[in-house]
Amino acid sequence: MKVKLFVSLILLTICFTAFAQEKQSTAVAEKGLTKVCVMYPFAEGKTFDMAYYETKHMPMVAGFLGSNLVKYTIEKGIASGIPNQPLPFMAIGTFYVKSLSDYQAAIGPNRDAIRADFPKYTNISPVILVSEVVK
Repeated sequence: MKVKLFVSLILLTICFTAFAQEKQSTAVAEKGLTKVCVMYPFAEGKTFDMAYYETKHMPMVAGFLGSNLVKYTIEKGIASGIPNQPLPFMAIGTFYVKSLSDYQAAIGPNRDAIRADFPKYTNISPVILVSEVVK
């Protein structure tokens, strides 16, 4: 009985240690990257097709970024941080890239194709924030 408990504790410790190391290595890998957030503000009468955005638009843009892209994320807004307040953003798409200049060089020639795709999933003009990941 004591041996089984001891083995279980050892395995549990190994799993938690591996998870913590993986989480830490991911955070370290993101530090210094450029983060491009494309935010779609909520407003009455505005629409957003999350399925299209997830399966068509974001993969298309990610393809333009090539090896400069580290990863991208898609977030669906569900609530405001303040109770009984309107949702600030319907969705946010984020690209983590190694180089801002390479990002701009990839997006520039494809800007028209990206903008032409907007009406297929939304009638919202996005707000874009470019930042550096510091931690």
